[in-house]
Parts: sequence; structure tokens; C-alpha cells
Amino acid sequence: MPTYDYVCPENGCELSVFHAMSERIGTWGELCDLASADVGATARTSPVERQIGTGHVLPPRSGKDLGIGGGGGCCSGTGCNC
Repeated sequence: MPTYDYVCPENGCELSVFHAMSERIGTWGELCDLASADVGATARTSPVERQIGTGHVLPPRSGKDLGIGGGGGCCSGTGCNC
């Protein structure tokens, strides 16, 4: 499951949660329930906005996963500065 960051404009708080891509979180109460966080003084019905992020990428397990010979990734002595 992907990680999503949400912000509540009413209180300025940001929370990160895991959920299915098909799941939609629309209120502070829903977000706090999912994150096991206290809603505090903010109304449970306050809207939240999903933030655009870069996503999370898992590195390949080996060079074979990239379709190249051993050495792993691009760091096989080719001088790519990674």
C-alpha cells in the first residue's frame, strides 16, 4: 500500500498514512482514525487535502532485476556519479 500525506487547512497539521489507492480520505476525522491520532480541537468534519508527493521507490534487489550484469544498479564502475 502506498503512503499518502494529508494536510488539514483548518489546523495546519499534516499526517502520513498508508491506504489503498482506491480509498478516499476526505475529513480530519477519517484521517485521524486511519492514523490512530487524536482529532484535538479540530472538527471531525473539517476537510483534508491529499498532498502531491514523489512516492516511494524500492531499489532493485540486484543488477539482474534491471536486466544488466552483476554490479548492481548503475554503480558498476561506469562513472555515473551515483
